[in-house]
Amino acid sequence: MSKKFAFLFPGQGAQEPGMLKDVCEAFPEARKVVDDVTKITGVDMPKLLWESDAATLSRSDNSQLAITTASLAVMAVLKSKGIEPSASMGFSLGEFPALYAAGVLSFEDVIKVVRQRGLIMQKTCENIAKANEGHAPGMTAVLGLSPEKVEELASGVENAYAANLNSPVQTVVSGTADALDAIEAKAKEAGARRTVRLSVAGPFHSPLMQEAADNFEKALAGVTFNNPDKILFSNVTGKKAENGEEIKKNAVLHLTNPVRWTSEEAVLNDLIKESGDEWVLIEPGVGAVLSGLWAKSGYSESAACKAVNSAESIQNL
Repeated sequence: MSKKFAFLFPGQGAQEPGMLKDVCEAFPEARKVVDDVTKITGVDMPKLLWESDAATLSRSDNSQLAITTASLAVMAVLKSKGIEPSASMGFSLGEFPALYAAGVLSFEDVIKVVRQRGLIMQKTCENIAKANEGHAPGMTAVLGLSPEKVEELASGVENAYAANLNSPVQTVVSGTADALDAIEAKAKEAGARRTVRLSVAGPFHSPLMQEAADNFEKALAGVTFNNPDKILFSNVTGKKAENGEEIKKNAVLHLTNPVRWTSEEAVLNDLIKESGDEWVLIEPGVGAVLSGLWAKSGYSESAACKAVNSAESIQNL
């Protein structure tokens, strides 16, 4: 029985002030990634990562670049230790370091693409906020109902969309302010344990982000997406992704379609069971959200998921 690794890359929201500093101090491979990102983008990454406050890091144009840099930096350290993924998937933004891990995008291209994605999404969110001052669209987490039930509820409310299918008992809905009010009321009537209005800049992964999708499609026009050379899963389909052109189209659809994370977890679990190998799941970069979701998925008996987000956690692997 051989040991194999699957990398699960975190998405926007995982960022935190001071992120990655101890890793870069302990491992020159990580610091090189940070410096390379600075050269490619012109953004002072050490300053962004280690001197920014939470509000600055929460902007899409900052958080997306910072989180991707953290994931790629940790991945570089793991590679130096002989740990490389046989399979990869990422939550929302995390799908882009997963594309790099699977050979779909080069290092330089994934950094350039993420930089443009962050800038485009930030601008769209600012436009949405300006057009709906004091009443901007957003996102609500519904806890205690199945994804199928939340999708059913959202389908009956105008401008409400099931956006992140996180776990069997946690689904995030995007929508207008009025739509989120309606969903929260309907979810409670349906027996939801609670609902939580999220502090986010916009209604991500819903048709309300079409402006961002249109602009991102233009930004991707000259970028080559290769066929993956390792197992890769898609947020848009919830299944394996095997064709570079399809992956490129889904990178645009990604902005207006839900993250089917529960489906991806199920497909990964099937792969683990069918392979007959010993698998270890790693969440590289910052935070431990995906490790927590895997632990609650019902699949953790197949393989453990470890958050690798500090020098200590790398050394303890």
